[in-house]
Amino acid sequence: MSRRLVLIAAIALAVPAMAQDAENGAAVFKRCAVCHSIKAGSGPSIGPVLAGVVGRKAGSQSDFPYSKAMSEVGLVWDAATLDAFVTKPQSVVKGTKMTFPGLPDAKDRADLIAYLATLK
Repeated sequence: MSRRLVLIAAIALAVPAMAQDAENGAAVFKRCAVCHSIKAGSGPSIGPVLAGVVGRKAGSQSDFPYSKAMSEVGLVWDAATLDAFVTKPQSVVKGTKMTFPGLPDAKDRADLIAYLATLK
């Protein structure tokens, strides 16, 4: 098993089950909105559009120029992979162009992922 998958599994198991608050996740997303849009079909900005990101293969939005690392990582964005990536992006996809240092608060990450799951 790759080190990346071990890290994702470890983080997923370490995060306690908690009630998710998509409304708070929308507020947390304001940090992401500097680079990402949530409007489907709007085209990418600095980062790819995040509408429909939950369940999407990493690096697969056709109109965004991903790093080679992101294009080849082979992840699917589910709650566990998003949690690990948003915690520390460079640890999950070494070589990603995403410069965000990470979101340390587990509750905020869970809420953000709940919010992203509402976007189609």
